Amino acid sequence: PNRLLSRMLAALASLLVGGSTAYLPLAPAVRVCTHQRPAVASPTRTASAAMGVLDQVSEAIRGGGEQASDSKSDPKTAAFTAANDRTVMAYTERVARINELEDEIEALEDEALAAKTAEFRKRLAAGETEEELLEEAFAVVREAAWRTLDLRHYDVQLVGAMALNDGKLAQMGTGEGKTLVATGAVYLNALSGKGAMVVTVNDYLARRDAEGMGQVYAFLGLSVGLVQSGSDTAARREAYSSDVTYVTNSELGFDYLRDNLAVTAEEVVLRRELNYCVVDEGDSVLIDEARVPLIISGKTDAPVDKFGAASKLAAVLERGIHYDVFEKEQTVSLTDKGTRDCEKALAVGDLYEPTNPWASYVSNALKAKELFVKERSYLVQGGEAVIIDEFSGRVMEGRRWGDGLHQAVEAKEGLTVQPETEVVASVTYQSLFRRFRKLSSMSGTALSEAEEFATIYGLDVTDVPPVLPSLRSDIPDSVFKTTRGKSNAALAELLSLRRSGRPILVGTTSVEASQVFSDKLTELGVKHEVLSAAPEAAQREAEVVAQAGREGSVTISTNMAGRGTDILLGGNPAFMARLYVRTAFAAAAGLSGVTPPRDGFFPRAVSEEAEAAVGRAAARFAQSRAAAAADEQSLRSALECMDEIEEQISGFQLAFFLDYDGTLTPIVENPSEAKLSEEARSVVRALSYRFPTAIVSGRARATAQGLMQLDGLYYAGSHGFDILD
Repeated sequence: PNRLLSRMLAALASLLVGGSTAYLPLAPAVRVCTHQRPAVASPTRTASAAMGVLDQVSEAIRGGGEQASDSKSDPKTAAFTAANDRTVMAYTERVARINELEDEIEALEDEALAAKTAEFRKRLAAGETEEELLEEAFAVVREAAWRTLDLRHYDVQLVGAMALNDGKLAQMGTGEGKTLVATGAVYLNALSGKGAMVVTVNDYLARRDAEGMGQVYAFLGLSVGLVQSGSDTAARREAYSSDVTYVTNSELGFDYLRDNLAVTAEEVVLRRELNYCVVDEGDSVLIDEARVPLIISGKTDAPVDKFGAASKLAAVLERGIHYDVFEKEQTVSLTDKGTRDCEKALAVGDLYEPTNPWASYVSNALKAKELFVKERSYLVQGGEAVIIDEFSGRVMEGRRWGDGLHQAVEAKEGLTVQPETEVVASVTYQSLFRRFRKLSSMSGTALSEAEEFATIYGLDVTDVPPVLPSLRSDIPDSVFKTTRGKSNAALAELLSLRRSGRPILVGTTSVEASQVFSDKLTELGVKHEVLSAAPEAAQREAEVVAQAGREGSVTISTNMAGRGTDILLGGNPAFMARLYVRTAFAAAAGLSGVTPPRDGFFPRAVSEEAEAAVGRAAARFAQSRAAAAADEQSLRSALECMDEIEEQISGFQLAFFLDYDGTLTPIVENPSEAKLSEEARSVVRALSYRFPTAIVSGRARATAQGLMQLDGLYYAGSHGFDILD
């Protein structure tokens, strides 16, 4: 019955918005941010009214006792459910008051709506609390999101925002719009001027959210900062000093470490106080990676030749005889026989001899052999071993494992072994995020770790109900005895689903596994795309992700973090348009670095009219670039000629006057001694078309002073090039 009712509700909403479901997405698409307040007309309210109806009807569904009580069999679960229901009910009462403000806020002009930020800040300075401002501030954010993004917060999204403001973890299902949820809490906590951070798991998500949600904050007069892996110190300091900052967890961690190693104030980028933070994908960052240390290391003078010898030795040692592997703990341990054989092979009396230690080298060589697998843990790229982030599947440029492990991997792959490093500074995410005055988080799967969140971070989990009952079928996991059996079953399922035209996303854990599955599909003639940390795949990531929702498409990808977020059913026409224009402009201007889409990427041919329009725009773009380059070259030539003129006249008691007609008239004696080249003379004449000019030697300042009555008089000499009058 719920599924049928949900379909009826979707049809009702479609009718209310004139047959379009454009305003019914649960995870709405985000437009590119201009960070400027647009002068928008008052938006149409039919879609907003439709979503208001959905809020009311979905509330009625939830209020009708949709939760059958299986939780009674588990007292702990029953207690959580009861407490969660009370929390959600309290938030829902506040949402009703926010809705009452909607008509009043809607009537405000853009300038008046943006001025609310200054008003809120004055009220905070006068003694009001953020809690007292919450309802009006959330109403303002909802209206700003509607005017800038054409998105209106659902009631349950405001519930999630209240949970974030209270320093809780808001659990919301996939597709419920967590990105939009954060705007309310972030705006409210940024009003103090102490800063609010949104922490995501990778640079792509940080940029996407800053460009999208940043429009809401910019409309309301808040500054928005973005920290990316390539940002320099000045850019980082500016981003962290903004009202709202988007940053990845790793960049924030390393900036914290670098600040603690800074010796001058100019090197510090973070604020003195860490005020408020929303961590996206909290279960991944705060639990899965909680104890993973972030390390800044420095080089040591330890010998590197031992790594090569240890690697050769590890290659001949046998697992189970010479050493044991503990995969869960990510460690290896030599057996007694292994220790004796290693000492004999290395011709040492004791592997642990303090003056000539070998134990750590052998241990790291065995870890590199057994636990760190090429194309899953790292890639060999440009003669270096580059780490693959196990949580995002992306390469981590410039990062190295510590304690000699990276050197062991380099020796294993036959690469040049870089000098060993030692730990200079270290921090875990668990320690870092507990330093914020107020911490909150969002996740789709947090209930299973609710106890850990509460114990470690003091974060209570609030389960936010969905906008509508979910139509997704969650099928139980299937477990197979062998990898072959698992792969064959997955392949059979894929082929079955593909016949119905459904887009399919296949997740793997390594580049190698992706390639194996890709080879099988190629043998079967199944057209597909592969996403992984491999450079050739990573370059086309945005293109592949944007079209992974097309009918019948098959996409194989390593870890999904940040990759499934922008997959729209039917494909992404906006991205296709941007890519088409970008490719045309790059080709017209002869720009490198823009990879054209593969053949067949566009589902249909572009109309002749559109193609001609893009062609004309691309031609104008190429002309403007060529003109800019020519102007730059002309300026450079002119400056070189002026240098020549100055050099020629600096040794003479000499001055020239240029009239508008380009006549070069000597003002003092010995004009023939000025040996100007024809090119220099042409530059001088060109100057005269703009204004009458005097070119005066460094020793003829008196003559120059006598010409000051002329308008727009310039002089050039050993003292420089400047306006006299």
